[in-house]
Amino acid sequence: MAPVTLAEIVAALGGELLGDADRPIARLAPLDSADDRSLSFVANPRYASQLATTQAAAVVVAPVLRDAAVARGAAIVTADPYLYFARLTQWWAARTRRRPVPGVHASAVIGSGVRLHASASVGAFAVIDDGAVIGAGAVIGAHAHIGADAVVGDTTRLAARVTLGEACAIGARGIVHPGVVIGADGFGFAPQKLDEGGSRWEKIEQLGAVRIGDDVEIGANTCIDRGALDDTVIDDGVKLDNLIQVGHNVRIGAHSAMAGCVGIAGSAKIGRYCTAGGGAIILGHLELVDHVHVTAATVITRSILKPGQYSGLFPFDDNASWEKNAATLRQLHTLRERLRALEKKS
Repeated sequence: MAPVTLAEIVAALGGELLGDADRPIARLAPLDSADDRSLSFVANPRYASQLATTQAAAVVVAPVLRDAAVARGAAIVTADPYLYFARLTQWWAARTRRRPVPGVHASAVIGSGVRLHASASVGAFAVIDDGAVIGAGAVIGAHAHIGADAVVGDTTRLAARVTLGEACAIGARGIVHPGVVIGADGFGFAPQKLDEGGSRWEKIEQLGAVRIGDDVEIGANTCIDRGALDDTVIDDGVKLDNLIQVGHNVRIGAHSAMAGCVGIAGSAKIGRYCTAGGGAIILGHLELVDHVHVTAATVITRSILKPGQYSGLFPFDDNASWEKNAATLRQLHTLRERLRALEKKS
């Protein structure tokens, strides 16, 4: 790809340009590996010292670092360098990414009654079942499977080997990475006791679907189960990392984000603007209100009705002992205060 100038970048994305507007930029790079044709950024003032050593042709900085950046060369000054750099990567990728060619690969299988927009692209060996709707500019990757009556919104991109189950829907501008399964059966079984002891499991048919809003991104090999009766719902702007399990009838509010290996059990309700760190677990039928942030590997065992950040790591034990220890642990702060009060009296 031919280099671009700093002037072109600022014309597209804004910001205050200081220095040589015609400086060519051939790549985006971190500070430590940038060269004299690279654009980098400093989002955190703690890394300001690296401005003196980086070889970057220009840097994106906040106003507080304006003088330090200009002293070493060209700069783009903006209120939020990290957000600016995110948008810069999108702009850069749009210029460099190979655009899928509209049309249907000869090996793809298209069912009857499918509404497939002329500008959509369907890859090799993809299968689109009867009655599905594929929006304008949508991309269906190789070996993807779109179930009967499913809906893919405008410009949404489904990568290779994605499964969108029967009657499930995803909105516009979504990104779904390889191996994602949307709309598999939820884990629903009723125990039936046996005469010889123990139980067998009677399947509960999952009669709901999955509804996903606009601007949702879903990481590789994540699974989102269909609802048992009502639908599983993922609202607009949600971001899910790789290898996440979303159980049946879960609801995730708009603009929430979950890191890798999060597990959300059935019928949990998660509010808007929530986050969950890698490996966090949210048990079923719980509610998390808006603006709840769960740190990595935390297990949420009760509803959270107050916004804030929550953490909890506790060694496993047999269940009875674990519950007693957990109950004691919750009282440690109160016991400490009582002990301090006794010490003052003595």
